[in-house]
Amino acid sequence: MKTCFSVLYNLTNEISSKVFQKHGWNPIHSLQNAWKSLCKAFLVEAKWFGSGKLPGAEEYLNNGTIIDRNPDIISTPGTILRLWDDLGNAQDENQKGNDGSYVNYLMNEKPEYTREVARERVMSKISDAWKNLNQECLFHKHFHPTFNKASLNLARIVPLMYSYDDEQSLPELEEQFNSLLYDSFL
Repeated sequence: MKTCFSVLYNLTNEISSKVFQKHGWNPIHSLQNAWKSLCKAFLVEAKWFGSGKLPGAEEYLNNGTIIDRNPDIISTPGTILRLWDDLGNAQDENQKGNDGSYVNYLMNEKPEYTREVARERVMSKISDAWKNLNQECLFHKHFHPTFNKASLNLARIVPLMYSYDDEQSLPELEEQFNSLLYDSFL
């Protein structure tokens, strides 16, 4: 665990330093708060799985997006990421049932939903999130255009992250990710 935290600490500081050098603003506290929120969300999920008392679909999704009380331009890419992740299933990701899925929670809440119907509902939520993100970028000018572009690029890369092949490799993901990340933020 020390190694993981050390890498996370160093990466967060490196990103903060590069953003500060380029834009004159140090996002270290925002990044630290985001990591704290993510770790808390993981703990909540661990408690759910450990107790066997699983949440409802919306409670699960709200915990999974973890970026609360932030403007939509910040939280919406997280929602898109979570929903795309949940379109996969535990068998695809070798999780052996140890991870939740919004698709599964929808099917538990609505027994009349087939997997296909639940997946369609998830795609509809992703579409709504994209509409929200586009609206934020087009009509709400609270953030610098570079930040808007970065939020859009982060959301754009999500489907690419989940387009793995039968061998679960991600062709060209690293190249695309680096291009989007470095062009937008650094």
